[in-house]
Amino acid sequence: MTDPSSGAALRGAVDLSALRNRPAPTPAGASAEPGGPQAVASLVMDVTDETFPQVLELSRTVPVVVDLWAEWCGPCKQLSPVLERVVTELGGRLVLAKVDVDANPQLSQAFRAQSIPMVVALVAGQPVPLFTGAVPEQQVRDVFAQLLQLAAQNGVTGTVPVAADAGTAEETGPAEPPLPPLHAEAFAAIEVGDYPRAIAAYEKALAENPRDADARAGLGQVRLLDRVHGLDLHTARAAAADAPTDVAAQFAVADLDLSGGHVDDAFGRLLELFAQLPADERTPVRERLLELFALVGDADPRVVRARSSLASLLF
Repeated sequence: MTDPSSGAALRGAVDLSALRNRPAPTPAGASAEPGGPQAVASLVMDVTDETFPQVLELSRTVPVVVDLWAEWCGPCKQLSPVLERVVTELGGRLVLAKVDVDANPQLSQAFRAQSIPMVVALVAGQPVPLFTGAVPEQQVRDVFAQLLQLAAQNGVTGTVPVAADAGTAEETGPAEPPLPPLHAEAFAAIEVGDYPRAIAAYEKALAENPRDADARAGLGQVRLLDRVHGLDLHTARAAAADAPTDVAAQFAVADLDLSGGHVDDAFGRLLELFAQLPADERTPVRERLLELFALVGDADPRVVRARSSLASLLF
């Protein structure tokens, strides 16, 4: 996070002017007392290109944490529950706005979301960069504590109430079933960045039940996290440019592209590599493509296109 010791931290490189100037719609389930803070249906809300002005206005009362994510993004699925839990525990001192970058391209472009998950904050309508990637829960708590300090220094010290009907609905809703022990072990390992232990837990779960779809999906996601951990994008791109047919170098950039949201770039790189290699050296590339297809989802149109391209190269 930017150094919170100065209000200058509010001046970022994000251009929200086009979205700021839209008329703000009234949020569903929200209410406000004259002169008082607006009640929200939930401290965690889904935000779109159209409803974003509402969030900007809300940030004049309380800091808003913006979680830029995508359905296919494994690290996003690890981070989002942590963000939701910590924001909820703070009891209205922060609000979490979730932005699906695939469904909201204007917001993705405005925040310059080159890599996801990407977490920023809004304080008095101004963006504050926080962090990118899935980080441990304690780091999230530390960053949010700094954010609250920064907000106080800029006069944003409010607390938003949650609408009573929304709170009642949450209390009476069905409780989520507990995670199976090996899944819980994998999640705990991911939260502290111990990806090899998470991989081992998911592999053990699959050995016990080969039909465990959640374990299979989790294993693919955490393997990607483990592969990109510690990689530098600029160094990896330079190495790949210097060696166009080096499988390991191309794999590294494709993994980074996928984890950063550049799905078509990742697929295109590996398809180009597949086409350039001799037939007897193509198998690892095909297997990596199939692994990445599974991460994004077979029904995703980008997967459908890439799978068709791969089939044309095979036959």
